[in-house]
Amino acid sequence: MIISKQQIESVLREIIDQSTGKDYLTNKEARNIRIDDNNVSLDILLGYPARSVIENIRKSITEKLRTIPSINRVDINITSKIVAHSVQRGVKLIPGIKNIIAVASGKGGVGKSATAVNLALALSAEGASVGILDADIYGPSQPQMLGITGRPKSFDGKNMEPMEAHGIKAMSIGFLIDEETPMVWRGPMVTQALQQLLNETRWHDIDYLIVDMPPGTGDIQLTLAQKVPVTGAIIVTTPQDIALLDARKGLKMFEKVGIPIVGIVENMGIHTCPKCGYGEHIFSAGGGERMCRDYNIELLGALPLDIRIREQTDSGKPTVIADPNGHVASIYRSIARRVAVKIAELSQDRSALFPEIVIHNT
Repeated sequence: MIISKQQIESVLREIIDQSTGKDYLTNKEARNIRIDDNNVSLDILLGYPARSVIENIRKSITEKLRTIPSINRVDINITSKIVAHSVQRGVKLIPGIKNIIAVASGKGGVGKSATAVNLALALSAEGASVGILDADIYGPSQPQMLGITGRPKSFDGKNMEPMEAHGIKAMSIGFLIDEETPMVWRGPMVTQALQQLLNETRWHDIDYLIVDMPPGTGDIQLTLAQKVPVTGAIIVTTPQDIALLDARKGLKMFEKVGIPIVGIVENMGIHTCPKCGYGEHIFSAGGGERMCRDYNIELLGALPLDIRIREQTDSGKPTVIADPNGHVASIYRSIARRVAVKIAELSQDRSALFPEIVIHNT
């Protein structure tokens, strides 16, 4: 019995990519189907990094294809291609950075920086090239969270080389000042510092730059919204009403300036007693879900109130690095994959396809 391409395509329509919720054929991930003497080979091109689930994808497709009678061998080549996506109108992409993701909160103390760094590390663990920019000029925390000391180098006297830790690139005002030096700056100086950190760092082909925003909706947020090419924003909140009030303000700010909301991360949810196993919602429950319903956006994931998250980030080895196989790290990886999928679904940036038109007086 001769196997046809139509049979292969019919089976691929039945297999759902668990990260996207769509089948591989409709989503145009399955390509280059080849049949040779009833041996089948094809390519799966993912628009998101997926190192931890590639073998599961290969296994599910192989098992399904083997249900076709007379099939001999199945060879599947799975790769990821991360491309640049559209940003706010009138703002140009920064050389060396494909996508900028802002991690924001309306209120301080909700675990935004810990979420940002673990998200960056999780994306890197999935196979992406990742950087993190600490945009909190007044209270930079990423140097300690990443365990980085020292000063960035400059080989040309103009641009800085990013610092590195755990496989990701990083830049922060904290690398340029002493730990105990307060930043007694007014708004214009703060926004100028942010732009210099972003534009005068040689980022070297970054797939995702995670920007750890300061809390609130002040000068930094406005600068980011108006002058920095942001692909999408993530809002971090705790379930309690007082945090959600401020988170809603942050969400509305991004909406007003045309920056897509990728989703919400609910932090510090249930706390489980390590001795008796009793679970308690110290900061209330379901707040993130209610906010998602109100604004028709996605809850990317919910993290527990776990002392180890704080201990690990304080030690310079965030959870994704300190306990990569643990339950909390798996939540961060799941959030990272979902963020990458949501970014991949946005419109691609096509500006590089069009030539720049220059008019000269003759």
